[in-house]
Amino acid sequence: MAFSSGEQIILSIIIGTLLAIVYSLRMLVLMERRIARLDHNIEKLVKSVLKEEQNIEKSINKKKK
Repeated sequence: MAFSSGEQIILSIIIGTLLAIVYSLRMLVLMERRIARLDHNIEKLVKSVLKEEQNIEKSINKKKK
């Protein structure tokens, strides 16, 4: 099955395009995982700040009584 030079160019372009799409999807997955980790870390930070605020409010309320 011999391809002419025009067919080889077209096949090369198609294969290159498919590889670019696969690479782009891989990068999107990696970025999504990174964003998910950031989101998880922010959520932990917010919970810790909320807990600290509640402790401060409790101590203020105790001082008022």
